[in-house]
Amino acid sequence: METIRNVINVVGAIYRDNKWLMIKRSEKEEYAPGTIAMVGGKVENEGEEYNILENTLRREVMEEVGIELGEDMIYVESIGFISKKWGPVVDVVFLCKHEKGEPYPASPNEVAEVYWMTIEEILENEDIPHWVKDCIKKSYKLKNSLLKGSDLF
Repeated sequence: METIRNVINVVGAIYRDNKWLMIKRSEKEEYAPGTIAMVGGKVENEGEEYNILENTLRREVMEEVGIELGEDMIYVESIGFISKKWGPVVDVVFLCKHEKGEPYPASPNEVAEVYWMTIEEILENEDIPHWVKDCIKKSYKLKNSLLKGSDLF
């Protein structure tokens, strides 16, 4: 029986005030070049590590856009797809709060531009893929349900 191995990506639905952090992927990227997306990257498992998904997301966000995230990360969803280069891939999406720093394309080979966009701007933008819009809608609903009468998130 053949063992199927999946690449694991972590993705951040990062918000500040009423806007979401989106990036335009570099044209040099192998997967979805030039696409408007959320920040994320591959998990590199080098042995036993607690909170590997969260730590990977913090590292990727700092490397790609130079910002720090709040302590809490809330699971939103997981999405599977097949990449021509990597084979089976699983994206694990977390709702994250912007904590510190102003985002910029810290890794120009991966990120061409950064934007803070409202939910309306994201949903109306024809250049943003439907799966990104769907994920942001789920993250938006989750954020709003968590914020009802609470300062927790």
